[in-house]
Amino acid sequence: MSDPVLELLRRGPLLADGAMGTMLYARAQERLTSRRCFDELVLTDPQLVQMIHREYIFAGARIIETNSFGANIHKLAPYGLADRVSQINRDAARIAREAREVAGHQVFIAGAVGPSGNPRVPKRSDTEALAELRGLFREQIAALVEGGVDLIQLETFTSLTELREAVAAAQEVSALPIVAQITVTDDGRTLSGNSPAETVRALVGMGVHVIGCNCGVGPAGIEDALSEMLNTLREMDAEDDVLLSALPNAGLPTRVEGRYIYLSTPDYFAGWAHRMATAGVRLIGGCCGTTPAHTSAMHAALASVAPASSVSVATAAAPAARVTWPEDAPESRRAEPLPSRLAARLATGEFALSVELDPPKGLNPGKVVEGAKVLRESGVEFINIADSPMARVRMSCISLARLLLEECGVEPIIHFTTRDRNLMALQSDLLGAHALGISNILALTGDPMRSGNYPNLTGVWDIDSVGLLEVLRGMNEGHDAAGAPLGGQATFFYGAALNLNVSETLTDLSTERERNKVGLGEPGHQTEFDLELARLRHKLDAGASFIMTQPIYELAPLERLLTAFGPVDVPIILGMIPLHSWKHADYLHNEVPGISVPEEVRARLREAGDHGRDMGIELAHDIVTQARARGMIQGCYLMPSYGRYDVVGDLASELLR
Repeated sequence: MSDPVLELLRRGPLLADGAMGTMLYARAQERLTSRRCFDELVLTDPQLVQMIHREYIFAGARIIETNSFGANIHKLAPYGLADRVSQINRDAARIAREAREVAGHQVFIAGAVGPSGNPRVPKRSDTEALAELRGLFREQIAALVEGGVDLIQLETFTSLTELREAVAAAQEVSALPIVAQITVTDDGRTLSGNSPAETVRALVGMGVHVIGCNCGVGPAGIEDALSEMLNTLREMDAEDDVLLSALPNAGLPTRVEGRYIYLSTPDYFAGWAHRMATAGVRLIGGCCGTTPAHTSAMHAALASVAPASSVSVATAAAPAARVTWPEDAPESRRAEPLPSRLAARLATGEFALSVELDPPKGLNPGKVVEGAKVLRESGVEFINIADSPMARVRMSCISLARLLLEECGVEPIIHFTTRDRNLMALQSDLLGAHALGISNILALTGDPMRSGNYPNLTGVWDIDSVGLLEVLRGMNEGHDAAGAPLGGQATFFYGAALNLNVSETLTDLSTERERNKVGLGEPGHQTEFDLELARLRHKLDAGASFIMTQPIYELAPLERLLTAFGPVDVPIILGMIPLHSWKHADYLHNEVPGISVPEEVRARLREAGDHGRDMGIELAHDIVTQARARGMIQGCYLMPSYGRYDVVGDLASELLR
């Protein structure tokens, strides 16, 4: 007899719930100290957990997950709960079963099982360690089955080796349906380097019923990974036997006043869910940052979708060709500190144009170096180099800056964050950069760790971007942060970032720490825009010599800044990401912190169809040209998408004429 969950999934899409952790954190953060965990709440506050289950059910979820994602012995042991693995998982299942009693529709309980939490995954040849790992999962899954779950949902796995052992453990314990999901980063692979195709081949061979992706990235990234999974299923003639699942994050998180905020709206998720359901994806839901509001919007969107007869997901972009790093590259040489050409250019009132390049994720910098050479031939003199953007591991921005300086003759502007380094390391790296002839610094606080590929790590943030500006000013005066002499004065030319896209939403400044950040003496409220203006004033007071903005796609945000703040007495360098299509614009607007693309612009790109890239380049050119003509900006930095250096190179040539 066919399992009822699988039978319904074969007929059409089923809606899963959203982020239990996001909801619990919002409502129980005062109880979640360093000695408490989410999973323990099934013992200490079962009513809260059940209430959240019911909110997702009322929003239309047909599958709800138990609050047991981290309820294995390895993750529970640090909280003194190693002997309560079975109890926590049984209670998690019971609470979910009791919650569905209020449902006016059929609801299934998925036993949520996450990775072991051990960063050292055993090798396939280490049979003893693999057996121990399988035992860890078996203990948890057995308790969930005993508690009465309807299926096992393995999720957020970053290692195929671990996922195999979890699948095997689930199969040893019961015959319940298995949903097996990996989480991918922005390069489409897991942290262990496993591709969606490799994952599908392994799991199909193990007889898994539902395969997919969750967490890690937002809807756009999940969509690309599903495309690769689908193509692999077709190659294996398994398209009719295996169902696809998709539970993305609500975009990438941004850190606002100590909290992580996810940007993707319920409406954006509704549109994405409709596309996925129409394409044939059968298990659809949300992960980090999604709420019952997202579930409700997806429920309404899915109501109009008839069961799909086939699966077809947009094909993922082909990977960029690998450029071999030349073996005969000259050896690195020590450079004497030189005055910044960027500073000289801006001081004379000449327009400065740079292009931002991301350092490579691996050992080979060849593609980036070749891209910089192409840009140099287009007339670009300055290259912005990001510092592990989105909190993902990349080559040191300082090392790459030195390579580009030597190999291409471009002057680097390094983005330098306080996220990864304590105050001592910050100063050490800056001294090294200065010795290598790198003088242009964009001082940043840095993206939150939760948005990157090591979400369990903690950021440092001894100081923020304003503190870093003060450190740089001190070095230029000849001393370190403690006042110790450096033996001379540095020649750093340093600036700060500005987000022009902040809203007029009120923010509560109730704590002294929050008020001190913006110089507010008494408790009160200010809009996010007012806070950004206050931060800009602090950055200028700390010595910022230029300002680089987030991208904008209309002049209104820049006009609003200049009207509210008045003249900014340092050069403003406008950021710009040329848009490639309406889908690209929709992704940036809904999933990337700090970027807003007006609805009118997205509509125009949608109407442009296959000519969206041409329209995006024209729009970028018009905005930069108009802002420059009106004296609102003194420079621009272009950010290529999808590695298209040629696109920004052509645009740079036009802007430099």
